[in-house]
Amino acid sequence: MQTRTIIIKNDVRKIKNKFDAFTRIHYQQRFANEHVNVNEIKMTYEKNLVQLALKLFAINAVKFGDFTTKIGLKTPVYFDLRVIVSYPDVMEMISNLLLKLTMENLKYDHICGVPYTALPIATLLSVQTKKSMLMRRKEVKAYGTKKSIEGYYKAGQVCLIVEDVVTSGSSVLETVKDLRNEGLVVTDAVIILDREQGGSRNCEKNNVQVKSLYTISTFIDILEKNGKINQEMVDNLQKYFQEIQAPVIEKPLKRVVLPYEQRAELAKNAVAKQLFNIMATKKTNLCLSVDLTSTTQILDLLEKVGEHICLVKTHADIIEDFSNDFTTRMKQLSNRFNFLILEDRKYADIGHIVSLQYLKGVHRISQWADCVTAHSLPGEGILKALFASGDNHGVFLLAEMSSEGNLITPEYKLSTVTMASKYPELITGYVCQNKDTFTDPGLIQLTPGVQLESSRDDFGQVYNTPEKVIIENGGDVIVVGRGIVAAKSPETQAVLYKDTLWKCYTKRISGNN
Repeated sequence: MQTRTIIIKNDVRKIKNKFDAFTRIHYQQRFANEHVNVNEIKMTYEKNLVQLALKLFAINAVKFGDFTTKIGLKTPVYFDLRVIVSYPDVMEMISNLLLKLTMENLKYDHICGVPYTALPIATLLSVQTKKSMLMRRKEVKAYGTKKSIEGYYKAGQVCLIVEDVVTSGSSVLETVKDLRNEGLVVTDAVIILDREQGGSRNCEKNNVQVKSLYTISTFIDILEKNGKINQEMVDNLQKYFQEIQAPVIEKPLKRVVLPYEQRAELAKNAVAKQLFNIMATKKTNLCLSVDLTSTTQILDLLEKVGEHICLVKTHADIIEDFSNDFTTRMKQLSNRFNFLILEDRKYADIGHIVSLQYLKGVHRISQWADCVTAHSLPGEGILKALFASGDNHGVFLLAEMSSEGNLITPEYKLSTVTMASKYPELITGYVCQNKDTFTDPGLIQLTPGVQLESSRDDFGQVYNTPEKVIIENGGDVIVVGRGIVAAKSPETQAVLYKDTLWKCYTKRISGNN
């Protein structure tokens, strides 16, 4: 039986060797034939490009008129490639042509289409190349895995980007950013059309090389040669694309590795600039939350810990004996110890009411607070009101909360940051938990919910450690309340927090984490 098994194994090995030899000869002959017919293959490829361009024109994927691009540029020609999903033959033509681009010295492990038009094309390429596909979510879901990148991958693997049209390159770079944040390597993108308005240049500045089926020049040339547009239109289009360029997208500065003193120079808000400088000078990023109801207790506490903090966070509406004398004395302490005052008012009303709440009433917050907190929920009116209420003050907008079960969604957070970008001189920063909430190094991430050991209280407040909040999550100014206020020796505890938080910050900017 053993002898028979050996004979069978030998036969199988011989058959396999013959098959491998046949396969090798077959591909050698095929390569030789292809090598001989290089010019023929090139002509076929160019012919297919012409056919595809005419087909896109026929299905109205190319529109002429007055349009506005995603980045706000006015344009006389618009490429609406979303319609291709209704034309399987066009989809096949595009994927076959892009497949050739992917075979030109590109090595990659995964394919990722820029949401959403490029997703079906990326799917076809994934099937054709047998490379796995990753999917980037534009809006991260607030439930389930909460991932921005779906699919199986490992850090260090290479991902190829697929996109339909590039104008400024912003959509490609948004996808690149999310992929790189997951540890993936991204160096190349294949696209259908380059509008030649600076997008490829912007991508190259961010270390992404772009290969395209068409430039706008070659596409227009095909349409003109085939009688689809006249010479006058060609001249007008060429003039437009020469004159109108997309804004340059510089490689972003990583705010989490820049020292506070450098970020002070980049701050557009006066309070942010001042706070950065205080932190750098005093070597502290500790914000004390004085959640006390007695003015005497608050002033006594600030007398003890004032030299160790950069910011004090107050809640004027919980103080039982609030008075002008109290705010005057608190302001004197802030000047003596060089810290700022944040009134955690969390404004959330219409602009007119917020203006009155800030300027008038018992608390007269505008007279003593350097900055305040506000919700973006009421809309832009709240920022207009606060902006019109005086100079040299700042606003921290709530983009995230540390309490368990809060209703702030990723979409809400994104809208908050977008709205705030219109008021750079007003916004000091964001109250948030995640370093990816914003990228501007001139803004400050104010992060509450911190204790030396992670925990949670009976009311759903979740506490994270300094290491997690600063090194992993990018916190700049760290809010500590009960960890100091309720301590037997608040001053000793404040020093401990100050030293621990500063050590985490210096470790973060050194890159040794």
